[in-house]
Amino acid sequence: MVLAESIGKYRVGRTIGEGAFAKVRLAVDAETGGCVAVKVIDRSTVLRNNLMYQVKREISAMRLLNHPNIVKIHEVIATKTKICLVMEYVPGGQLSDKLSYLKRLDEREAKKYFYQLIDAVDYCHRRGVFHRDLKPENLLLDNQGNLKVSDFGLSVLRKPGQFVSTSCGSPCYVAPEVIQHKTYDGAAADIWSCGVILFELLAGYLPFQDCSLIHLYRRISRAQYALPQWITLPQKKIILRILDPSPITRAKVNDIFDDEWFQEGYNPSVRRTGSDDGDDCVDLDEAGTDSDGSHSTEVREAGGANPEPEQFINTFRLIATCRDLDLSGLFQEQKTKLGSPHSVQETLGIITAAARDVSLSARRMGSSMVKLQDIRLLS
Repeated sequence: MVLAESIGKYRVGRTIGEGAFAKVRLAVDAETGGCVAVKVIDRSTVLRNNLMYQVKREISAMRLLNHPNIVKIHEVIATKTKICLVMEYVPGGQLSDKLSYLKRLDEREAKKYFYQLIDAVDYCHRRGVFHRDLKPENLLLDNQGNLKVSDFGLSVLRKPGQFVSTSCGSPCYVAPEVIQHKTYDGAAADIWSCGVILFELLAGYLPFQDCSLIHLYRRISRAQYALPQWITLPQKKIILRILDPSPITRAKVNDIFDDEWFQEGYNPSVRRTGSDDGDDCVDLDEAGTDSDGSHSTEVREAGGANPEPEQFINTFRLIATCRDLDLSGLFQEQKTKLGSPHSVQETLGIITAAARDVSLSARRMGSSMVKLQDIRLLS
């Protein structure tokens, strides 16, 4: 009898997905019996290909997000040889698989997926996360037929108004400004990709296709595409507004929400509503030092998995928004740490300042705990 491999409390089974640097495997939580997906990343491969920042960025981005149309990350487990991202299991496969045999969807179903995609993208953008690789292969379907955005490997964290410069994404879905090697607005680039996906859902084929990459990029830069005859006038209007080659005049998320075709039948999942009462704890281990003698502060996430309100912040959000807190411990052979090069007192100051920016108070509890609490609950 061959025993299933175990990673933490998870019994890992067959491979359900595979990329260049990672495999996604189906696993069972030994405590609950529920299924999860475990993205297994080989440390040596990551280090050899200088992908440490990409993995850290993916983890940081996913820990900020808790939305019904985004694949949820449960925890990260690091061993000497692997980094394992334990995520929600989405059994319905990729949206691209459905498109491959249906070709195009009827308006009702296409609109449902587009609603859910825009809801998720808007949620990401309001938290400073820009996906940069939206395409049907990265949109999964659950057993209820609902869409889930996945694969944040090319995502970036930015404050509102900050531009990015890295050209990335999948050729047929990438925005004109990205392929022109200019700095660009991550939000506008994501919206363009959403427009390409909407076109594909309604038309059954991509708006921009060419066997020559140069010709493909020329078509994208000029927004040269032809709408099929079955596209209705309201559908045409929203597609034209999104697939605008100028990121300045291109439709914004609010323009899409206000569009007449979009509004008809729209039922938001999470739309700037809701408020949670709660707090989060950060563990500060004063004894920790790195091999180079600098201070290394252990950080562990505490608390439940309740959805985060607009102004709620958890440990990983602090890590993502503070330059002095990092995930480099994931790539060390020693005990896994989330570290800071500063003393405990200095690190506490950094956390306090970051918390204040999002209306939280930070209070030290004992020698190694910091309690974060909504200032509104204290007034």
